[in-house]
Amino acid sequence: MTQHVDIHPLVSPWGRFGLYSFFIDAPEPAIVDTGIASSPAEGMAPALEALGRRIEDVRWILLTHGHIDHLGGAHALWELTGRRAKVVIHEADAAMLRSRRAHVDEYLTGRAQYLHDPDGEAKQTAAGNAVISGEMEPTVLVTGGETLSLGGDVTVSVHSIPGHTPGAVAYVVDGQNDVFVGDAVQVHGAANGFPGYEDPAGYRASLEYLRDEIRPQHLYLGHPYRRGDGTPYGVELDADEAREALQESLDLEARISDVANRYLQDGVQQTDSVYSPFARVADELGYDKDPTLEPSPFFTTLHGYATQFAQNTRNEKGATR
Repeated sequence: MTQHVDIHPLVSPWGRFGLYSFFIDAPEPAIVDTGIASSPAEGMAPALEALGRRIEDVRWILLTHGHIDHLGGAHALWELTGRRAKVVIHEADAAMLRSRRAHVDEYLTGRAQYLHDPDGEAKQTAAGNAVISGEMEPTVLVTGGETLSLGGDVTVSVHSIPGHTPGAVAYVVDGQNDVFVGDAVQVHGAANGFPGYEDPAGYRASLEYLRDEIRPQHLYLGHPYRRGDGTPYGVELDADEAREALQESLDLEARISDVANRYLQDGVQQTDSVYSPFARVADELGYDKDPTLEPSPFFTTLHGYATQFAQNTRNEKGATR
């Protein structure tokens, strides 16, 4: 019989929010996602001590993707394990672990062109310096399809679920189908009230894969994402809640896709609206939150649709030549 392992959420303070990591209590213990630089010492270590566990004994650091609030504490946690833990990340997001500058470049090539903040680059640089505990080379690069042994007969399978970022992955505890997805299941977004993903087609395909192929028994989210009525799901979802959250994410993506693509076909219009050049999209979707608040999921996502639309248009023109 396969050994059952317990999963414990670890909450680390960050302003008025908490950052979530998860402890897999395996023979070779693992932590999924690491918050920011202060999280290992201020959140994880005392939480593990309360469980009768020691942060020094962690042997795996499993990163679901490359954003700063998920890998910012990786170097600090690795140090607290005596540099013995193996750090795992998808190769497509590995640059975010290797270099603080990669986070600034991501900002500049995406949402920065809509935010028009003359201090944006400096702010991103300062944020990276403040909350990323160190640059480092990952121990294990994955692409999806790998199986990691956490000692005994405990294994975790790795599944590529791009969309939120190119290197987003799901880690599945085999035999009990506990699934960690980071920010790959956005529902209606977090505090900003809008789902954030870079690649709409990838996001949709990954949601369908999780719903139809993985079918989580328990789904662990990176943040307490919200339902349509604004109430949070929490970060530990049972099988029924997981199906609901996945379907709700898919339904909202379909709605955003319909509005965005109809708008893009008519041509982008620059206005003095804070939602420009996607003001009509915000209006039709009834989105009235501040789109400039970082990490600006409204602009990240609409930029994704604009990029996808442009690529499809180029492909269609090429096919008619």
